[in-house]
Amino acid sequence: MLVARNIRQLENLKISILKNHSVQIHLIEKDLSKAHAAEELYDYVIAQQWQIDILINNAGFGYYGMFMDTPLPKDEEMIQLNMLTLTKLTKLFAAGMIHRGKGRIMNVASTAAFQPGPTMAVYYATKAYVLHFSEALSNELEGTGVTVTTLCPGATASGFQSAASMEESALVKGKNLPTSYEVADYGYKAMMKGKRVAIHGLMNYLMALSVRFTPRGMVLKVARWMMRKG
Repeated sequence: MLVARNIRQLENLKISILKNHSVQIHLIEKDLSKAHAAEELYDYVIAQQWQIDILINNAGFGYYGMFMDTPLPKDEEMIQLNMLTLTKLTKLFAAGMIHRGKGRIMNVASTAAFQPGPTMAVYYATKAYVLHFSEALSNELEGTGVTVTTLCPGATASGFQSAASMEESALVKGKNLPTSYEVADYGYKAMMKGKRVAIHGLMNYLMALSVRFTPRGMVLKVARWMMRKG
């Protein structure tokens, strides 16, 4: 079951999947950044009598710019999608998994979750929420048969950079980025193993680890430098 607001892209994805896999695919056109989208999606799935054993919360977006210069509606939409919708979908679908005694949940955060992010302040904060929420939930669900994995990719070759207006940032420009397929394959395998936190790429892992031992003021300066445009 694939859910997104762009039905044409979903249809193209469906065609691509069916070339290599003999599976049934249901497409649902829904803007998950809307306030009641999670409840509407859940009600629809229940009405169809579909059983969800794996939930992947991948929907999300970022926005590049100084906080005081970015539009408030964009910040609100980001918080709604990256945090609230993810939380609702997790709570709604996890209940059935717990009842059945099995299930896997993967919430997609980011390496941005490990430090503050000047010029993308709200985005970094939402991903920190996803990481901490998901880690805590994984502990609470121990013994239920349901696992929670947080996937933390670094910069990835996808449409994210364009949507976030950050193609010219030092974090992205001129870099040989991993493909979204590589990250998804890594995340899927980590989820199936029940891994709690999965950080894609050795350098990303080392950078996330280094934040724990670096003064916060320096972390901020390095993060700001990495996000510069140039």
